[in-house]
Parts: sequence; structure tokens; C-alpha cells
Amino acid sequence: MKEQSFFRSVCALAVPVALQSMLQASFGVVDQVMIGQLGGVEVAAVGLAGKFTGIFNVVVSAVGAAAGIMISQYMGQKKAAETRRSMVLNLRVCLIIAALFTLAGVAAPKQIMGLYIEDRMTVDAAGRYLFIVSGAFLPTAGVTILSTHLRCMERASLPLYAGLASAVVNTALNWILIFGNLGAPALGVTGAALATLISQMVYLAVILAMYARYRERAENGPAGPFDWKQYLSMLLPLLVSEFVWVLGENVYAGIYGHLGVEASAAMTLTNPVQSLAIGALCGLSQAAAILIGKRLGDGDRETAWREAKRLLLYGLMGSLLLSVAISLISPRYVRIFKVEAGIRELTEQILAAYAAVMPFKVLNMIMGSGILRSGGKTTYVMVIDLVGTWLFGVPLGLLSAFVLRWPIPLVYLALSLEECVRLAVSLAVFKRRGWMNRLRA
Repeated sequence: MKEQSFFRSVCALAVPVALQSMLQASFGVVDQVMIGQLGGVEVAAVGLAGKFTGIFNVVVSAVGAAAGIMISQYMGQKKAAETRRSMVLNLRVCLIIAALFTLAGVAAPKQIMGLYIEDRMTVDAAGRYLFIVSGAFLPTAGVTILSTHLRCMERASLPLYAGLASAVVNTALNWILIFGNLGAPALGVTGAALATLISQMVYLAVILAMYARYRERAENGPAGPFDWKQYLSMLLPLLVSEFVWVLGENVYAGIYGHLGVEASAAMTLTNPVQSLAIGALCGLSQAAAILIGKRLGDGDRETAWREAKRLLLYGLMGSLLLSVAISLISPRYVRIFKVEAGIRELTEQILAAYAAVMPFKVLNMIMGSGILRSGGKTTYVMVIDLVGTWLFGVPLGLLSAFVLRWPIPLVYLALSLEECVRLAVSLAVFKRRGWMNRLRA
């Protein structure tokens, strides 16, 4: 019965998060297709603006992760005042960060985009897009923290519904404003930016309404003195980890880009499959962070240990099934695109390599983004990310691409060996149980 109850709790958290992630990935593909009808300059402009917004998303997600650790642990300790303060504090931090990014994006959009590319037409288009999209940073900050709190309350389906409403609005407005449908003016890149801004405002409005309806109102007196040292020791490693990840991804993209147009195009075509596959199982890492965090907050280390092992088993089984599915569908998937036969062949080979390493990626996601972070000792994850990316991933990528001159499927496989190293180190840390920490209130 306990096993069934735990499985139901995992599904209640993991399934809505997975559906939301897959939904966003699928609508992202639709957005790319729409913007792709405008021309190369517009595509490049939106992509470059996305680099800057990606930095913001990385920072905010780190604060959201810290909020999730604190809220879940204090819920486990049944300390409503500490839970409420954790949410409010991290919301304020997110809003301050969002305000700074908004100020930069509104005050100097073209100057920022000029750091990425010199072409004047692209800089102008990217600057117009960034100027408008910067208005979405504040709503995004609110959505991040409120969604985290709702998930910790085990109401993960509510952010899913809000995300669905936002995604539908975004896609509909893209179709109307980019191309001038239904009598609207054809605004191109500006229309895409307006669609993003409005959809994020809708997202925040729906989340706020849900939060007001379902938030816990229990009181247990005022919160005690806040432990800033504990908070910063949790948040700063998360920020470093996220920056290490995004910087490593940019280095990898540079390696693929220098292997030629065909290699870069083939890697790009694999992105939707990778996003959907990881999205299908990312809910397990969210479930791990919340459920294990609550157990540790309650002081029940043995149950936390058993449930962590079960979550890893669920992730392994799910990833193996998806690996088989990717291997089976990849020959049909590549035929969707009207590209050269060489690009289709490379795409299929990269997907085969991805299917081989996917179980390692999923287990690392559950371990790093969920289990090992749940006790608040985020330095473990930071060190593991640094070792995996910069001591193994980047050197192996550079060696295989530019010294050994391997084709891109083998380069991708070499890069992905970092996942094996990261998992080996993570398992060693996991078994030592040093991550099983209870936050001080």
C-alpha cells in the first residue's frame, strides 16, 4: 500500500510537470516554424534575443530551485510561517533580478544585441524584439515562484493549466500578429514579441488566481530570525551550476557549428526530439526535489533514502522505454524535413547516439536537479557539474572535433561521456548520504 501511495504521489507531481514541459516544447517548435517564414534576418534576430532572455531564465530558475528546497523542507517541518517567508523572500529576489534585466533590455536593447552580431539589420530587428520581450521578465519571475509553491503543495496540475492557457494564447497571437491575420497588421518580429509578452501576462494572471484560491492559510506564529548564511550557501552554488550548464551548452553549440552547415543543421533537427524526450521525464526530478525535501524536513531520513532509490528506478525504466521509442521513430522522423539526404542521415545517427546516452541524462537530471539538491547542500551539484562539463565534456568535444576530426555523431557521443562521469560521481555522493540535510528554521 505504501508503494502504491508513493507512486500516486509521484504521478500527481511528475505527470503535470512533464505534460507542461512537453507542451512548451511543442509550442516552441510551432513558434520557430512561424518565425521561420519571415526570413533569415528575423530568425537570427529572435534567436539572438533568446540568448539574452536565456540568461535571465537561468538565473530565475536557480532562485526557483532554492525556493523549492526551502518551501518543501519547511512544509515537511510543518512550519507555515517559515514556508510563507521562503516564498515571499524568493519572490522578492526574483522580482529584483527581473527588474534589473528589464531595465537593461528596455534601456539598451540594440547595444546588447550588438554584442552578439555585427549585422545592422539583424541588430535592429533583435533590438525591437528584446525591447518588447523585456516586459515579460517580471511576469516570468512571478510565475516561477508561484508555480514552485503550488507544486510543493502537490497541486502541480494548476501550473499545467495556466501554462496551457498561456501557450494557446501565444500561438494564436503569433499567427495573428506575425502574419496580419483576422484583420490585424502584419508586425513580423514585433508581433512575435507582443505575443510573448501578452501570453506571459496571461500566465501570471491565471497563476495568481489559482494561488489566491488554493494557497494554504494556516498560521503558526511569526517566523524566527532568518539564516542568510544558509540561504546564500544554497542559492549561490545553484546560480553557478546553472551558468556552468548554459555556458557549456554554448560551447557545445560552437563546436557543432564549426563542423559545418550539414552538421549544425542535423543537430538542430534533433532538438525537438531531445526536448520532448527530456520533458517527458523531467517531472521526476521535480517530484524528487519536493517529496524527498519534505521527508528530510520531517527528519525521516530512512524513508527519504528508500523513496530516492525508487525515483531513480522509475527514471531508469522510463528512459529505457523512451530510448527504444526514439530508435524506432527516428527513421520516420527525419523524413518529415525537406533537407538533403546527408543531413537526414546525420540526424538519424545523432538520434541513435542520443538514445544510447538518454538513461544517463535522465538519471543525472533526477539526481542533480532533484535528490541531491533536496537537502539544501547544493555545492555537491555545483562541483559535479563543473567536473562533468569542464574537465570531461568540453575537452572531449574539442579533442574529437578538431584533433581527431570525427564526424558529428561521434563528437556528440564523446561529449555525452560527461554524463557517464557525472552519474558515477553523483552515485558516490548519493551513497554517502551527506546530502541528506535538514534545513534550520
